Amino acid sequence: MAALKPGKRKGTARELAARLGVNERTIRSYIAQPRPEYLSEAQQRRERIRELRETGLSMRAIAAEVGCSVGTVHNALRREDDDS
Repeated sequence: MAALKPGKRKGTARELAARLGVNERTIRSYIAQPRPEYLSEAQQRRERIRELRETGLSMRAIAAEVGCSVGTVHNALRREDDDS
């Protein structure tokens, strides 16, 4: 089931469920991002990471620019190397 109101959570599903008195799974089904949309955004983020790395930026600088963790940057670059 696609999310009725997709978006970033302001708390965990467990916290929101407790606050609203509903099941955790209910929160996830209402807020979850549709899988194809998530995969598309993840692919775009990986491509952006590769572009920034080619310009010579450090992993920390890339993480700050993209808005993700250094680990995410590392994994994106490592997957690129594995695909080659």
